[in-house]
Amino acid sequence: MLKKILLCSSVILGICATGSAQERRLERANKKYNEYSFSPAIDIYKRVLEKGYESADLLKRLGNSYYFNAKYEEAAPIYKQLITKYGDNDSIITPDFYFRYAQTLKTLGDDEDADKMLATFSELTKSSGVIDALEEDYLAKIEENSGRYSIKNFPYNSRLSDFAPTFYEDGLIFSSDRDTGNLARYRHTWNSKDFLDLYSVSLNGDNNRVKKVSGDVNTRLHESTSAITKDGTTMYFTRNNFLDGKRYEDDNGTIRLKIYQATLVDGEWIDITELPFNSDDYSVAHPVLSPDEKQLYFASDMPGTLGESDLWKVRIVGDGTFGPPINLGRNINTEGRETFPFITDKDVLYFSSDGHPGLGGLDVFATKIAFDEYDQPIVNVGRLVNSKYDDFSFIIDEESREGYFSSNRVEGGMGEDDIYGFSENEPLQLDCIQEVTGTVRDRISNEILVGATVKIIDEENKEVSSTITDSKGAYVLALDCSKGNFVRALMEGYIPSEEFLPESYGKPRIVDFYLERDVVTGGFGDDLAKLLQLSTIYFDLNKYNIRPDAEIEIQKVIVAMEKYPSLKIKVNAHTDSRGNDAYNLWLSQQRAESTVDYMVSKGISRDRLEGEGFGEKLLLNECDDGIRCSREKHQLNRRSEFIILE
Repeated sequence: MLKKILLCSSVILGICATGSAQERRLERANKKYNEYSFSPAIDIYKRVLEKGYESADLLKRLGNSYYFNAKYEEAAPIYKQLITKYGDNDSIITPDFYFRYAQTLKTLGDDEDADKMLATFSELTKSSGVIDALEEDYLAKIEENSGRYSIKNFPYNSRLSDFAPTFYEDGLIFSSDRDTGNLARYRHTWNSKDFLDLYSVSLNGDNNRVKKVSGDVNTRLHESTSAITKDGTTMYFTRNNFLDGKRYEDDNGTIRLKIYQATLVDGEWIDITELPFNSDDYSVAHPVLSPDEKQLYFASDMPGTLGESDLWKVRIVGDGTFGPPINLGRNINTEGRETFPFITDKDVLYFSSDGHPGLGGLDVFATKIAFDEYDQPIVNVGRLVNSKYDDFSFIIDEESREGYFSSNRVEGGMGEDDIYGFSENEPLQLDCIQEVTGTVRDRISNEILVGATVKIIDEENKEVSSTITDSKGAYVLALDCSKGNFVRALMEGYIPSEEFLPESYGKPRIVDFYLERDVVTGGFGDDLAKLLQLSTIYFDLNKYNIRPDAEIEIQKVIVAMEKYPSLKIKVNAHTDSRGNDAYNLWLSQQRAESTVDYMVSKGISRDRLEGEGFGEKLLLNECDDGIRCSREKHQLNRRSEFIILE
């Protein structure tokens, strides 16, 4: 047992002027005098819809306006219309609309249809639902996770120690102190056992012979716990402080463990180099790579360790350089031993510990490791992997749900330490905490909104937590990422907005909100297109007739003019710089006049309208003649404006 948790033979191991001011005051007063108030969220969109002009965007905005104002009876038919007509297009109807529709139906007592919508929501988001609260009794917690694994013996165990399996090609690399027939048997002088070497075995095909890893990895001292890059060319492994035929001791005469790196050349592991954060004075062992291979995790008793041995990580810079070691912190590390880390492709960290509550000895635990700002819950994986003995070096393939671990349990074992295979019959359920940050701004002015409320709403439509934005319009929240959540931003005078975050692996998210005003004020010179958040009004190439999609947007302006009979508007049309200047001026004038004619045809008096084309005279960016610009930049200049005249 000593050799598997021993990182060395004696130390056990297991983040300007008054006039100007007066003019400004007069200007503000005049603007205030000429203000008009609009409520685009409900009365504008509702009247456009009643006129028979419909779009998915209009339905979404109107439905959400009712929903966030708790007008569920009005919201339900709008959401129904939205989902019925556009539900086949996932790019238009996101899962959160099914959820909101379900909540409106629940409120109205239509549980049957509500359940159907929730089922669709669950299918689209792969949501796991509400997580049960943890029991106070840690043994009860362990039992909840027990029975998920089917255990089987590893057919290549020996009567000595076999442990630390690592996936490699179609088989495993593992550590053992077995002897394979060498004439010279190197034994540990302390316990008269053979030193550990690395072995490989194929688990497919006919040639399943266990053999030593070829090259310069194995020496007269201990080698164990390996990690291999996905391209199969670099190995990190643990070895006693032994290099180039020499062994090195600390001041007490102890040979510590270090992590070394090897390169595969022509089938041989050669070019052995030690990593720069090793030391003769402490041990570093049990390497494992993060899924993106940019971080190396390991166990060590280096200065700063909280217990007997802790889990650490370093950033792999490249060219043989590494960042400084970072301790994984008190959530993971205890006063006991934390050792044998393993990380899955989904950022789940498995490790062994005797400092967290377990069944006895070293137990295998799991947690999410997406980021360090929040402590992730630690979960004991339960029986049958864990026992009253030492259970360690756990690895798993999340796709096949097959894996291996080691144990010194008596029942079913052949030697001192044995490797066991397992099948995961039911996935381990891990709580996780996800940090969500962002800013809240005014959609029209882009100004930050200080004091806006941001909430976390769970799948049961219950508020979990909330905060307010700071002096920079920023917020920070944490949520349970093992299920879906809504992040909702609210502020008086604005329409609430929210975004659904599905179940994830805990990686931090940035969610910025741009809130629309529930009452929009406008005065002389303001652009109604911006105030009403109109979508871009497009014309076909070289044409100026009103397209059906443009009708919907123009109808919003018409409704505003119907609501305020004294309102007068000037339609300004602009083009980008591509094409002849004179032609662009003519085309834009035709488009402005076409828009005015359309509005007159819908009942707006012509004496309330003006139209002017500016061609490419008033570009919004640098995309002038002769300047290469992207389609997106040119598109910014192709715009229609509806300027308030009086």
